[in-house]
Amino acid sequence: MHLVKDKIANAKTIGNATEARAKLVSKIAVHASAEGLNPTAIPELMLSRRSVPSYCASATYEPGLILFFQGKKRINVGKTTYLCGDSSLLLTSVNLPVVSQVIKASQEEPMLAMILRLNMTIVRELLSKEDFDSPGDSSDTRGMSVNVASEEILNAFSRLMNLLDTPVDIPFLSGLIEHEIMYRVLRSSQGKHLRAIATAGDQKNRVAKAAAWLKDNYAKPLRVEELAELARMGISTFHNHFRSLTAMSPIQYQKQIRLNVARQRMLSEGVDAATAAFAVGYESASQFNREYSRFFGQPPMRDVRALLSPGAPKLESVGSL
Repeated sequence: MHLVKDKIANAKTIGNATEARAKLVSKIAVHASAEGLNPTAIPELMLSRRSVPSYCASATYEPGLILFFQGKKRINVGKTTYLCGDSSLLLTSVNLPVVSQVIKASQEEPMLAMILRLNMTIVRELLSKEDFDSPGDSSDTRGMSVNVASEEILNAFSRLMNLLDTPVDIPFLSGLIEHEIMYRVLRSSQGKHLRAIATAGDQKNRVAKAAAWLKDNYAKPLRVEELAELARMGISTFHNHFRSLTAMSPIQYQKQIRLNVARQRMLSEGVDAATAAFAVGYESASQFNREYSRFFGQPPMRDVRALLSPGAPKLESVGSL
């Protein structure tokens, strides 16, 4: 008897989640009419629409939540691969250089996603409540994780989307709904990845601060001992925790951010490879050319010409989700 009831309850839950997802797809399709990222009247919320598959693109993902509804996207962080599709909730808790590719999208069924930037003030406010567990052992926490969104999270995102139809309500209600979304995430299996980053004094919190400094100061020479000191760790311990959090070493992290920024400058400002190389911290143009070719698959100017050619898909920008 209990088994039958459990099956009925599970079927109802799946049905409710499917219905919530279908409603969100319809709403996003209306509000995200343009290809690429679509800003909204809610400052922290963006909508994404991709109607064709893409080749691999590099970007730096900022802390945030991405809720996928249609299509599929592959995201590589270091040697770790994440596949995101229907109802996938992607959590990025620190700035991460990634290589991503839309692998399933069409005009009839474009890849649709909601992007909500993380408000760490809200997260810390929620964590201050007594009914939240401490992060405990954070050794296995990651800067990126993916899971299937629960019905409760889908419903909360749906209410956030509804506010776009009543803009007068946004200043009063959007913050309340963001609180609920962060609460639901903290209560989920992904919560540990967020709690560790937001908890002052936790090892991952200290490493995240070092990663944030490195991201903001990518053009400066890398001194791992200074980063380790910032995180209040020995060099070996810092290396291990940094790789655990970001799936790459500090040197690889800096290199990917430098190459991403250089590529964007060549594309948006029209500067040559040498100028871009020196602007992001390289002391040797030839070293920049070698590392750029190894990472992007072809020399800088040839790569830029290909990206600027008619019909080439638009890349995600540095700092985008």
